[in-house]
Formats: sequence, structure tokens, C-alpha cells
Amino acid sequence: MLEADLSRVYNFSMRDELLFKLGQSIRYIRLKNEMSQEELGFKAGLSTNSISAIERGTFNFKIKTLYNIAEALNVKAEEILDCKF
Repeated sequence: MLEADLSRVYNFSMRDELLFKLGQSIRYIRLKNEMSQEELGFKAGLSTNSISAIERGTFNFKIKTLYNIAEALNVKAEEILDCKF
């Protein structure tokens, strides 16, 4: 039973880390493109609050949202997933 509980905590931490890294990648590309959160949100069909939460890694978003953000940033989704900074 304890092993299953630890597994859930571990998986939860991995998810949080992934969301944080994706958010940082989006933020890096957005700033590189000299774009505000408001502008990115408008182009991606999201609120400024949603963009902020995504960049902080606190918003668990869908793959479709990732593609909308990538399109708004004028990059491929793969670039967000593989961003090295």
C-alpha cells in the first residue's frame, strides 16, 4: 500500500516538473519574440491569467492548447517541448 502511495506522489512530482519546464519554455520563446502575455493570450485564444499560470507551471493544459500557443508564437510545438535555454 505504501509503495502505491509513493508512486502517486512520484508521478505527481514528475507531472509538476514537466508543466514547469513547459511553462518556462513558453515564457523563454515569448520573451525572445518580444511578446507580452496579453498578446500571446489574445493570439492563442487564452486569457492573460491562463498564460501566466501556464508559464508558472500551475495550469494543466491540453495538447490542443500547446499547439495554439505554438502557432501564436510562430514555432512548432516540438520546439516548445524541446527548448534548451
